[in-house]
Amino acid sequence: MADKLLDLITIGESLVEFSTNQKLETAECLHKYYGGDSLVTAISARRLNSNVGFITALGNDPFKDFMLNCWQTEGLNLDHLKLVDGKNGLYMVSRAENSEKEFIYYRNKIAPAKLSIEDIDEEYIKSSKIIYASGVTQSLSLNAREAVKKAFTIAKENDIMTAYDPNYSSLISSKEDAREYFDEIIGLTDILFMSSKYDTKSIFDIDTLENIVKAITDFGVQTVVIKSSRDKGYFVNNLQRNGVFIPFYTEHVVDTTSSGDAFNGAFLHAIANAYNSTEAAKIASIAAGLQAQGIGAVKSIPYYDEVYKIYKSED
Repeated sequence: MADKLLDLITIGESLVEFSTNQKLETAECLHKYYGGDSLVTAISARRLNSNVGFITALGNDPFKDFMLNCWQTEGLNLDHLKLVDGKNGLYMVSRAENSEKEFIYYRNKIAPAKLSIEDIDEEYIKSSKIIYASGVTQSLSLNAREAVKKAFTIAKENDIMTAYDPNYSSLISSKEDAREYFDEIIGLTDILFMSSKYDTKSIFDIDTLENIVKAITDFGVQTVVIKSSRDKGYFVNNLQRNGVFIPFYTEHVVDTTSSGDAFNGAFLHAIANAYNSTEAAKIASIAAGLQAQGIGAVKSIPYYDEVYKIYKSED
Protein backbone atom coordinates (compact mmCIF):
# COMPACT_ATOMS: atom_id res chain seq x y z
CA MET A 1 0.00 0.00 0.00
CA ALA A 2 1.20 3.52 -0.76
CA ASP A 3 2.76 5.45 2.13
CA LYS A 4 0.23 8.26 1.71
CA LEU A 5 -3.16 8.69 0.13
CA LEU A 6 -2.97 8.87 -3.64
CA ASP A 7 -5.09 11.24 -5.69
CA LEU A 8 -5.13 8.93 -8.69
CA ILE A 9 -4.10 5.45 -9.82
CA THR A 10 -4.03 4.69 -13.54
CA ILE A 11 -3.82 1.22 -15.07
CA GLY A 12 -2.43 0.62 -18.52
CA GLU A 13 0.37 0.27 -20.99
CA SER A 14 3.76 1.89 -21.32
CA LEU A 15 5.21 2.45 -24.79
CA VAL A 16 8.49 3.74 -26.13
CA GLU A 17 7.96 6.82 -28.29
CA PHE A 18 9.99 7.90 -31.31
CA SER A 19 8.91 11.34 -32.56
CA THR A 20 9.99 13.76 -35.25
CA ASN A 21 8.83 16.96 -36.93
CA GLN A 22 9.84 15.52 -40.31
CA LYS A 23 8.10 12.89 -42.42
CA LEU A 24 8.99 9.37 -41.31
CA GLU A 25 10.14 8.55 -44.84
CA THR A 26 12.87 11.19 -44.80
CA ALA A 27 13.64 11.66 -41.07
CA GLU A 28 17.21 10.68 -40.19
CA CYS A 29 16.75 11.21 -36.47
CA LEU A 30 13.81 10.44 -34.16
CA HIS A 31 13.64 11.59 -30.56
CA LYS A 32 13.18 8.84 -27.97
CA TYR A 33 10.74 9.29 -25.15
CA TYR A 34 7.75 7.34 -23.87
CA GLY A 35 3.96 7.36 -23.91
CA GLY A 36 0.82 5.27 -23.54
CA ASP A 37 -2.60 6.74 -22.79
CA SER A 38 -2.93 5.79 -19.11
CA LEU A 39 0.69 6.71 -18.50
CA VAL A 40 0.20 10.15 -20.06
CA THR A 41 -2.87 10.62 -17.85
CA ALA A 42 -0.74 9.72 -14.83
CA ILE A 43 2.12 12.07 -15.78
CA SER A 44 -0.29 14.93 -16.50
CA ALA A 45 -1.80 14.68 -13.02
CA ARG A 46 1.60 14.21 -11.41
CA ARG A 47 3.06 17.35 -13.03
CA LEU A 48 0.21 19.27 -11.43
CA ASN A 49 1.47 18.02 -8.05
CA SER A 50 -1.02 15.19 -7.51
CA ASN A 51 0.15 11.97 -5.88
CA VAL A 52 -0.25 9.36 -8.62
CA GLY A 53 0.25 5.61 -8.86
CA PHE A 54 0.75 3.70 -12.10
CA ILE A 55 -0.01 -0.01 -12.50
CA THR A 56 1.61 -1.69 -15.49
CA ALA A 57 3.88 -4.52 -16.59
CA LEU A 58 7.28 -3.42 -17.86
CA GLY A 59 9.38 -5.64 -20.11
CA ASN A 60 13.07 -6.32 -19.47
CA ASP A 61 14.24 -5.13 -22.89
CA PRO A 62 16.89 -2.39 -23.49
CA PHE A 63 14.28 0.34 -22.84
CA LYS A 64 13.37 -0.86 -19.34
CA ASP A 65 15.81 1.22 -17.33
CA PHE A 66 15.23 4.30 -19.45
CA MET A 67 11.50 4.25 -18.79
CA LEU A 68 11.80 3.22 -15.15
CA ASN A 69 14.26 6.02 -14.42
CA CYS A 70 12.01 8.57 -16.14
CA TRP A 71 8.96 7.52 -14.13
CA GLN A 72 10.87 7.62 -10.88
CA THR A 73 12.17 11.09 -11.74
CA GLU A 74 8.58 12.19 -12.38
CA GLY A 75 7.67 10.95 -8.91
CA LEU A 76 5.10 8.33 -9.84
CA ASN A 77 4.26 5.74 -7.22
CA LEU A 78 5.39 2.42 -8.74
CA ASP A 79 4.65 0.11 -5.82
CA HIS A 80 2.62 -2.15 -8.10
CA LEU A 81 4.67 -2.05 -11.28
CA LYS A 82 5.45 -5.58 -12.44
CA LEU A 83 8.73 -6.42 -14.22
CA VAL A 84 8.32 -9.25 -16.74
CA ASP A 85 10.25 -11.05 -19.44
CA GLY A 86 9.32 -9.61 -22.81
CA LYS A 87 9.47 -6.58 -25.02
CA ASN A 88 7.92 -3.17 -24.54
CA GLY A 89 5.70 -1.73 -27.22
CA LEU A 90 6.59 1.35 -29.22
CA TYR A 91 5.09 3.86 -31.58
CA MET A 92 6.41 6.42 -34.04
CA VAL A 93 4.80 9.79 -34.58
CA SER A 94 5.57 12.47 -37.16
CA ARG A 95 4.05 15.92 -37.41
CA ALA A 96 5.81 17.50 -40.39
CA GLU A 97 4.83 21.02 -41.34
CA ASN A 98 1.97 21.17 -43.89
CA SER A 99 1.55 17.37 -43.71
CA GLU A 100 -0.89 14.97 -42.10
CA LYS A 101 0.25 13.38 -38.86
CA GLU A 102 1.82 9.95 -39.31
CA PHE A 103 1.34 7.43 -36.52
CA ILE A 104 2.52 3.81 -36.36
CA TYR A 105 2.00 1.34 -33.48
CA TYR A 106 4.06 -1.76 -32.64
CA ARG A 107 2.22 -3.28 -29.70
CA ASN A 108 1.47 -6.95 -30.37
CA LYS A 109 2.28 -9.34 -27.49
CA ILE A 110 3.98 -6.63 -25.46
CA ALA A 111 4.83 -6.69 -21.76
CA PRO A 112 1.76 -4.74 -20.50
CA ALA A 113 -0.45 -7.48 -21.98
CA LYS A 114 0.74 -9.58 -19.01
CA LEU A 115 -1.25 -7.44 -16.60
CA SER A 116 -3.72 -9.60 -14.69
CA ILE A 117 -6.06 -9.62 -11.70
CA GLU A 118 -3.11 -10.71 -9.53
CA ASP A 119 -1.63 -7.24 -10.10
CA ILE A 120 -4.68 -5.51 -8.59
CA ASP A 121 -4.10 -5.21 -4.85
CA GLU A 122 -7.24 -4.30 -2.92
CA GLU A 123 -5.45 -2.23 -0.28
CA TYR A 124 -3.58 -0.30 -2.96
CA ILE A 125 -6.80 0.48 -4.83
CA LYS A 126 -8.35 1.64 -1.55
CA SER A 127 -5.41 4.01 -1.01
CA SER A 128 -6.52 6.25 -3.91
CA LYS A 129 -9.27 8.83 -4.43
CA ILE A 130 -9.75 7.93 -8.13
CA ILE A 131 -9.06 4.85 -10.29
CA TYR A 132 -8.62 5.33 -14.05
CA ALA A 133 -8.32 3.01 -17.04
CA SER A 134 -9.19 3.03 -20.73
CA GLY A 135 -10.40 0.86 -23.55
CA VAL A 136 -6.78 0.70 -24.70
CA THR A 137 -5.91 -1.03 -21.41
CA GLN A 138 -8.77 -3.48 -21.90
CA SER A 139 -7.58 -4.23 -25.44
CA LEU A 140 -4.17 -5.46 -24.30
CA SER A 141 -5.38 -8.94 -23.37
CA LEU A 142 -8.23 -10.77 -21.68
CA ASN A 143 -6.16 -10.80 -18.48
CA ALA A 144 -5.68 -7.02 -18.61
CA ARG A 145 -9.39 -6.58 -19.23
CA GLU A 146 -10.16 -8.65 -16.13
CA ALA A 147 -7.67 -6.55 -14.15
CA VAL A 148 -9.50 -3.33 -15.07
CA LYS A 149 -12.85 -4.79 -14.06
CA LYS A 150 -11.46 -6.01 -10.73
CA ALA A 151 -9.96 -2.61 -9.94
CA PHE A 152 -13.21 -0.79 -10.77
CA THR A 153 -15.25 -3.30 -8.77
CA ILE A 154 -13.06 -2.83 -5.69
CA ALA A 155 -13.29 0.92 -6.11
CA LYS A 156 -17.08 0.95 -6.35
CA GLU A 157 -17.42 -1.35 -3.35
CA ASN A 158 -15.36 1.13 -1.32
CA ASP A 159 -16.90 4.41 -2.55
CA ILE A 160 -13.80 5.32 -4.55
CA MET A 161 -14.37 7.31 -7.72
CA THR A 162 -13.74 5.64 -11.08
CA ALA A 163 -12.96 7.25 -14.44
CA TYR A 164 -12.89 5.69 -17.90
CA ASP A 165 -12.09 6.71 -21.48
CA PRO A 166 -12.94 4.29 -24.34
CA ASN A 167 -10.18 6.00 -26.37
CA TYR A 168 -11.20 4.11 -29.47
CA SER A 169 -8.73 3.80 -32.32
CA SER A 170 -9.13 1.60 -35.37
CA LEU A 171 -5.37 0.95 -35.10
CA ILE A 172 -5.98 -0.83 -31.80
CA SER A 173 -9.39 -2.51 -31.79
CA SER A 174 -12.56 -3.04 -33.78
CA LYS A 175 -15.75 -1.08 -33.12
CA GLU A 176 -17.37 -4.27 -31.90
CA ASP A 177 -14.62 -4.86 -29.35
CA ALA A 178 -14.74 -1.22 -28.24
CA ARG A 179 -18.48 -1.52 -27.58
CA GLU A 180 -17.89 -4.72 -25.62
CA TYR A 181 -15.22 -3.07 -23.47
CA PHE A 182 -17.54 -0.12 -22.88
CA ASP A 183 -20.54 -2.27 -21.94
CA GLU A 184 -18.43 -4.25 -19.48
CA ILE A 185 -17.19 -1.25 -17.50
CA ILE A 186 -19.76 1.54 -17.88
CA GLY A 187 -21.89 0.35 -14.96
CA LEU A 188 -18.85 0.78 -12.72
CA THR A 189 -17.90 4.24 -14.03
CA ASP A 190 -18.43 7.61 -12.33
CA ILE A 191 -16.57 9.90 -14.77
CA LEU A 192 -16.60 9.18 -18.49
CA PHE A 193 -14.43 10.87 -21.12
CA MET A 194 -15.41 10.44 -24.78
CA SER A 195 -14.27 11.83 -28.12
CA SER A 196 -17.11 12.98 -30.37
CA LYS A 197 -14.97 12.19 -33.42
CA TYR A 198 -14.11 8.61 -32.46
CA ASP A 199 -15.83 7.21 -29.37
CA THR A 200 -19.41 8.42 -29.66
CA LYS A 201 -19.68 7.48 -33.34
CA SER A 202 -18.16 4.05 -32.75
CA ILE A 203 -19.99 3.08 -29.57
CA PHE A 204 -23.39 4.77 -30.02
CA ASP A 205 -25.67 5.00 -33.01
CA ILE A 206 -26.68 8.44 -31.78
CA ASP A 207 -25.75 11.76 -33.37
CA THR A 208 -26.99 14.51 -31.10
CA LEU A 209 -25.02 15.57 -28.05
CA GLU A 210 -28.10 15.72 -25.84
CA ASN A 211 -29.09 12.13 -26.63
CA ILE A 212 -25.55 10.87 -26.14
CA VAL A 213 -25.35 12.51 -22.71
CA LYS A 214 -28.78 11.11 -21.78
CA ALA A 215 -27.78 7.61 -22.85
CA ILE A 216 -24.62 7.79 -20.75
CA THR A 217 -26.23 9.26 -17.64
CA ASP A 218 -28.88 6.54 -17.83
CA PHE A 219 -26.05 4.13 -17.02
CA GLY A 220 -25.51 5.99 -13.74
CA VAL A 221 -22.44 7.95 -14.82
CA GLN A 222 -22.12 11.10 -12.69
CA THR A 223 -19.94 13.24 -14.97
CA VAL A 224 -19.60 13.10 -18.77
CA VAL A 225 -16.94 14.97 -20.74
CA ILE A 226 -17.36 14.97 -24.53
CA LYS A 227 -14.22 16.15 -26.34
CA SER A 228 -15.19 17.78 -29.62
CA SER A 229 -12.57 18.53 -32.26
CA ARG A 230 -15.27 20.03 -34.50
CA ASP A 231 -16.39 22.54 -31.86
CA LYS A 232 -12.85 22.89 -30.48
CA GLY A 233 -13.69 22.30 -26.87
CA TYR A 234 -15.30 20.15 -24.21
CA PHE A 235 -18.94 19.58 -23.27
CA VAL A 236 -19.12 18.82 -19.55
CA ASN A 237 -22.30 17.43 -18.03
CA ASN A 238 -22.61 16.73 -14.33
CA LEU A 239 -25.77 15.36 -12.73
CA GLN A 240 -25.52 18.04 -10.04
CA ARG A 241 -25.11 20.99 -12.42
CA ASN A 242 -26.11 22.05 -15.93
CA GLY A 243 -23.97 21.14 -18.92
CA VAL A 244 -21.34 23.67 -19.98
CA PHE A 245 -18.99 24.14 -22.93
CA ILE A 246 -15.32 24.82 -22.23
CA PRO A 247 -13.31 25.98 -25.29
CA PHE A 248 -9.96 24.42 -26.12
CA TYR A 249 -7.29 26.67 -24.65
CA THR A 250 -5.08 27.28 -27.67
CA GLU A 251 -5.39 27.90 -31.41
CA HIS A 252 -1.68 27.18 -31.87
CA VAL A 253 -1.77 23.40 -32.21
CA VAL A 254 1.39 21.57 -33.25
CA ASP A 255 0.60 17.96 -32.33
CA THR A 256 -2.52 16.60 -30.62
CA THR A 257 -0.96 13.20 -29.84
CA SER A 258 -2.25 12.28 -26.36
CA SER A 259 -3.60 15.76 -25.64
CA GLY A 260 -6.87 14.07 -24.70
CA ASP A 261 -4.99 11.91 -22.20
CA ALA A 262 -3.25 14.99 -20.80
CA PHE A 263 -6.71 16.55 -20.42
CA ASN A 264 -7.93 13.49 -18.51
CA GLY A 265 -5.02 13.60 -16.07
CA ALA A 266 -5.42 17.30 -15.37
CA PHE A 267 -9.21 16.95 -14.98
CA LEU A 268 -8.85 14.09 -12.50
CA HIS A 269 -6.13 15.98 -10.62
CA ALA A 270 -8.56 18.87 -10.19
CA ILE A 271 -11.48 16.66 -9.14
CA ALA A 272 -9.26 14.91 -6.57
CA ASN A 273 -8.39 18.35 -5.21
CA ALA A 274 -12.02 19.42 -4.71
CA TYR A 275 -12.57 21.52 -7.86
CA ASN A 276 -16.00 21.11 -9.45
CA SER A 277 -16.36 19.65 -12.94
CA THR A 278 -16.49 23.03 -14.70
CA GLU A 279 -13.38 24.30 -12.92
CA ALA A 280 -11.65 20.97 -13.58
CA ALA A 281 -12.41 21.23 -17.30
CA LYS A 282 -10.97 24.75 -17.46
CA ILE A 283 -7.75 23.59 -15.78
CA ALA A 284 -7.60 20.53 -18.01
CA SER A 285 -8.19 22.53 -21.19
CA ILE A 286 -5.20 24.71 -20.35
CA ALA A 287 -3.01 21.68 -19.66
CA ALA A 288 -4.09 19.93 -22.87
CA GLY A 289 -3.69 23.12 -24.90
CA LEU A 290 -0.15 23.67 -23.69
CA GLN A 291 0.68 20.00 -24.31
CA ALA A 292 -0.61 20.26 -27.90
CA GLN A 293 1.87 23.05 -28.63
CA GLY A 294 4.72 20.52 -28.68
CA ILE A 295 5.44 17.19 -30.38
CA GLY A 296 4.94 13.84 -28.68
CA ALA A 297 2.90 12.59 -25.76
CA VAL A 298 4.80 13.46 -22.59
CA LYS A 299 7.62 15.90 -23.31
CA SER A 300 5.31 18.90 -23.66
CA ILE A 301 2.96 18.17 -20.74
CA PRO A 302 3.03 21.35 -18.63
CA TYR A 303 3.75 21.73 -14.92
CA TYR A 304 1.72 23.19 -12.08
CA ASP A 305 3.06 26.75 -12.11
CA GLU A 306 2.46 27.26 -15.83
CA VAL A 307 -1.07 25.87 -15.80
CA TYR A 308 -2.26 27.58 -12.65
CA LYS A 309 -0.77 30.92 -13.57
CA ILE A 310 -2.98 30.93 -16.66
CA TYR A 311 -5.99 29.50 -14.81
CA LYS A 312 -5.84 32.13 -12.08
CA SER A 313 -5.38 34.95 -14.60
CA GLU A 314 -8.48 33.88 -16.54
CA ASP A 315 -10.68 32.90 -13.60
